[in-house]
Amino acid sequence: MTFKLEDDYIELFKLLKVLDLVNTGGQAKMIVADGYVFRNGVVETRKRAKIIVGDTLVVGDDVTIEVV
Repeated sequence: MTFKLEDDYIELFKLLKVLDLVNTGGQAKMIVADGYVFRNGVVETRKRAKIIVGDTLVVGDDVTIEVV
């Protein structure tokens, strides 16, 4: 899936919520803290990490997000 970034960045937990990958912001924060999100091939545990154009995220085993 692709996400078109309208601003300079979006915080990771907000991106997960906007894409309806989670039901709540709290659930998004738990997924990130538990190490289920990879950013550009590296585990990302910062829930407020600034996601920018060009980043590729993998959530769990089956969701890949390309930020454009």
